Amino acid sequence: MNKRTMKNSLLLFLAAFIWGVAFVSQSKGMEYMGPFTFNGVRSLIGSAVLVPVILFRRKKAPKDSRPLFHKNAWIGGICCGLALMAASMFQQYGILYTTVGKAGFITALYIVFVPVCGVFLGKKVPGAVWIAVLMAAAGMYLLCIQGSFRINPGDALVFVCAILFTVHILVIDYFSPKADGVALSCIQFLVCGGICTVCALIFEKVSLSALLSGAVPVLYAGVMSCGVAYTLQIVGQKDMNPTVASLILSLESVISVLAGWLAYRTGFLKDDQTLTGRQLLGCGIVLAAVVLVQLPTGQIIKKLKKK
Repeated sequence: MNKRTMKNSLLLFLAAFIWGVAFVSQSKGMEYMGPFTFNGVRSLIGSAVLVPVILFRRKKAPKDSRPLFHKNAWIGGICCGLALMAASMFQQYGILYTTVGKAGFITALYIVFVPVCGVFLGKKVPGAVWIAVLMAAAGMYLLCIQGSFRINPGDALVFVCAILFTVHILVIDYFSPKADGVALSCIQFLVCGGICTVCALIFEKVSLSALLSGAVPVLYAGVMSCGVAYTLQIVGQKDMNPTVASLILSLESVISVLAGWLAYRTGFLKDDQTLTGRQLLGCGIVLAAVVLVQLPTGQIIKKLKKK
């Protein structure tokens, strides 16, 4: 693994960590406001947080460099924003009608959908990656699913969310080499936040008191989950195999369980979030899958054949 790949992998892991912790703030924030309001406010915050970064980078950039907000940045940002808005809203509404465990597992099915879509798009996927995908799916089943797996309306909504997040990952994979990552992220949040805010004003009751009551979870989701983590995803995915990227990002399901348990132990969440032996086994399998996909298996096999 070269230094660039290692750096990108670290950025994607940090994004997964932030998102995993954000599940706690997302759950808490829904106690004060509706799904459109929550996603709208946090997305607009995420976009606003990136403006100073863009201004700083523009000031430091050479005079003859390409503008940050050129044509590809706007087209890519709008496409990413539409995919993100659709995926996040299906997830948010799905969580209202299903358990967090099922929602986490079904959402994480994007790690299976990404390589399947990649085959149709002409991308080559090594055999070791397919094994890692199956391991990650099995691990997240043990981690998130307790009892029988029955499809209800909430499960169906989150299933659509997984497909849309697959689209989001592939769109980022297409546009990230063509546009500045920070500008792309800023535009996608502006698009997502703008649409969600308009929908909130039409379909939900928006109040200042509710926003102030849920300020802490919304700020975390906006500044960290949106402004920081999604930018890390865009920058980290550049020149990375999208299947490998999705496997690293899937660690958010493991981190979310750990963050939920810690939030319960500290009294931030009231529901018991204790990890069972089955869930710990699932965590181990997912971690093993992520390690496997990062190993230079092709080079190892070639060396073994030479011997």
